[in-house]
Amino acid sequence: MSKTVAEKNNVSKLSMNHGDVIMRFDGVSFGYNANHSILHEVNFTVRERAKITLMGQNGAGKSTIFNLITGVFQPEEGGIHIRPGVTIATAMQVMARAYENDNVVSFFERAFTEKVYDIEPRVKKILEVVNLSAPLTKKIKEFSGGQKARLLLAFALIQNPDILLLDEPTNNLDKAGIEHLTQFLIDYKKTCIVISHDAIFLNAFAHGVLYLDSFTHKVEQYVGNYLKVVEEIAARIERERMKNVKLERDIANRKEQMNFFAQKGGHMRDVARKMREAIEELEEQLVEMREEDKTIKNFMIPTQQISDLNVVADGTIVTIAGIAVVHNHKSVTKKVNIVLRKRQRLLVAGPNGIGKSSFLRALADGKSKGAAIAKGIEVGYYSQDFSELDFEKTAYQVLSDAGENSTDQSVRSVAAQFLLSEAILKNKVGMLSEGQKGLLCFARFVLQRPGLLILDEPTNHINFRHLPVIAEALHKYEGVMILVSHMPEFVEQIRIDQTVDLANL
Repeated sequence: MSKTVAEKNNVSKLSMNHGDVIMRFDGVSFGYNANHSILHEVNFTVRERAKITLMGQNGAGKSTIFNLITGVFQPEEGGIHIRPGVTIATAMQVMARAYENDNVVSFFERAFTEKVYDIEPRVKKILEVVNLSAPLTKKIKEFSGGQKARLLLAFALIQNPDILLLDEPTNNLDKAGIEHLTQFLIDYKKTCIVISHDAIFLNAFAHGVLYLDSFTHKVEQYVGNYLKVVEEIAARIERERMKNVKLERDIANRKEQMNFFAQKGGHMRDVARKMREAIEELEEQLVEMREEDKTIKNFMIPTQQISDLNVVADGTIVTIAGIAVVHNHKSVTKKVNIVLRKRQRLLVAGPNGIGKSSFLRALADGKSKGAAIAKGIEVGYYSQDFSELDFEKTAYQVLSDAGENSTDQSVRSVAAQFLLSEAILKNKVGMLSEGQKGLLCFARFVLQRPGLLILDEPTNHINFRHLPVIAEALHKYEGVMILVSHMPEFVEQIRIDQTVDLANL
């Protein structure tokens, strides 16, 4: 596709504002199999000191591009040209389960191929950069989700890479953590490519966007701040759609005329033949339509019928008498008096590492010493790491197991609402993108019909276009809800009855 004048001017500006090209994709194609194309003849360049957003809907292949850049995957066609000597490091969006039993020092030792003798002072210095204080002997599994996000960023930074790849770096971070990361990226002197669905975060530092279209499997390069690029993409798609509508109307009219002349015989057939040639030329002008990020359909989470369950007379579903709070890396149980009855919602607030996720997980597992759920209540749990899902089952099996009355028809119908295609349903959960796992959880709730929802950062990994739809569904949910979220604009769309800030206990 040829560049417009505006695009050429933008590339020129990018060349003036940044250094030379540090990486180039040249006609790169890649797919996991013959029926699953991810990239098709992709071309783009990245320059020194550029801060680039990699944009595309869940499952489009953004993480695949990172794996191609780092050499984990090799292109089937085309080439990836990276300047000799350039170093690359990736801050992944999820802590690998194999690292959970590491302590802080052994975790960072994994970043190097050779032994580093001054590892401890280097670790202490890099932890300061990501605003994290922790004993070096602490196990990775003992950190909160937000603290793990900081560790993953530090793991990449300690390598001092020329190209820094960040995969959903704001997931699990509290407001202070996001502000710290944003300022870090603004001041960062090297090249950075970021995958994120946090539009406000991206708009604060991005110089441009690589837009991966899941329909054409191509990447388009834009220059400018994130929100304006999103508007430009939407406007361009609409222009292409209108051009196609006009061409298709013209083609239809000409085909009707061609058929009329073809039936007349004689020299009229020559006229029809020439019209057919003209129609073919018009069809070649049809723009290869791209699909803008789709948005999930409006949905409702049905509520468990609890009138006949062993619930106390006043309708109490959850009682919380104590919550374990972490201060200075020590857990102390604080007394509270929280009662949640039918249709009531509780927001659990507090900074990263204070114990929010641990409290929700213990409650969901029935292991919380200071809280109890009424007998017989169906619990729908959304954890930060999707540990409630069986990664060895297919997405279809997870949905089939969600409710007693789940049928093949209901499973496929609900899955379609959440953009979970037939191909996705056949994949094991462990093979899904993090965003697809998140959508799978919400599809599961629809079939499960929970009486209690326990949601730990349900906006993580989710495309920002889906968030208003999810917020509306949670706002209308008729069961009891306990929510943790560091995204205030999301929480504001949901009715909240009580808030407990663990920092104030």
